Amino acid sequence: MKEINLAKVLVNKRREKRVTQEELANYIGVSKASVSKWETGSSYPDIVFLPQLAAYFNISVDELIGYEPQMTKEDINKLYHKLAADFAEKPFDEVIKHCREIIKKYYSCFPLLLQMGILLLNHSFLLKDREEQMALLHEVKELFVRVKLESGDVELATNALKIEAVCCIYTADPKGALELLEDSNNRVMMPNETITAMAYQMLGKNENAKETLQISMYQYVLSLIDAFNLYSTFYTNDKDKYEEIFRRVFKVTEAFNMEKLHPTFLLKVYICAAQGYANLGEEDKALDILNKYTEISLGDIYPIKLHGDDFFDLLDDWFLQLDLGVNPVTDEKTIKENMLNSVIGNANFAVLKDNSRFKSIVEKLKNNCEEA
Repeated sequence: MKEINLAKVLVNKRREKRVTQEELANYIGVSKASVSKWETGSSYPDIVFLPQLAAYFNISVDELIGYEPQMTKEDINKLYHKLAADFAEKPFDEVIKHCREIIKKYYSCFPLLLQMGILLLNHSFLLKDREEQMALLHEVKELFVRVKLESGDVELATNALKIEAVCCIYTADPKGALELLEDSNNRVMMPNETITAMAYQMLGKNENAKETLQISMYQYVLSLIDAFNLYSTFYTNDKDKYEEIFRRVFKVTEAFNMEKLHPTFLLKVYICAAQGYANLGEEDKALDILNKYTEISLGDIYPIKLHGDDFFDLLDDWFLQLDLGVNPVTDEKTIKENMLNSVIGNANFAVLKDNSRFKSIVEKLKNNCEEA
């Protein structure tokens, strides 16, 4: 990240113009000692001199003071990873204060604002007080609104709108989410990715076409499974329908080898299925699924990182370029604690608490946390 660095800029520009400190001082109407102090950084020019200095060197005031309101993608990447690690290791209040300082400093760097909003959204669960969590979510939502309205970038604005809708869901405002997404049903039947791939193919860029299609298929598979998970919640009183939903879900997860491709996503599917079976009174089926959940949680899936496989063999570069918030960076201990809390903190599994198989599952997950 670039800091304000007037001293260095002033020295460089004066030398480029081949003028002495005294000549510059005479032009501005100050002493040579004042210019010397500006160039060593021991003091700064009065604000009224900044436009005059900038005009003298034929640069903007921002250039003069070395102020860069934007950050490169590389800078944002490094910062995101550092702050995510800080959330795992340092007090929440200390990290959130630092985040707010960065947001204030780079308030016109919209790619950064989007990622900072996603970072805070991903870590809002660390706040145990519901009112504090809601306040943070509303604060985060305003960042997405700013990006949406003021960035002037269609892709950034679209992403910001979608995540703003997620904030509405998290803050119990479903009507707000629907209003934001009301145009999403007016889609053309052919996805943009397919059109893009066809264009690449026509240009003879087959590798680009294949990569585009792989990215599209990967996203649609995850979206399909997510839709099934939500759909199942409407049939927790209909055993036959519920079982058919997850029969199909598990066929898809098996076909795309989700245990290797995206194990944490599969864990979410297992929790969803198990809690439904528990509500249906199908305790053995719920426990069978929780056993699978535990096997994966204890397996060789760490460190958690998005990656391709033998079928999706063109995704790795895309994952590296992917918006950081899609792949939240969290330390192994926090991940394992979340896996445990998804079971012991789940009210749907209260009916299983005295079951010996359930107790064994909990014990294994607890030991897994202690080993992290």
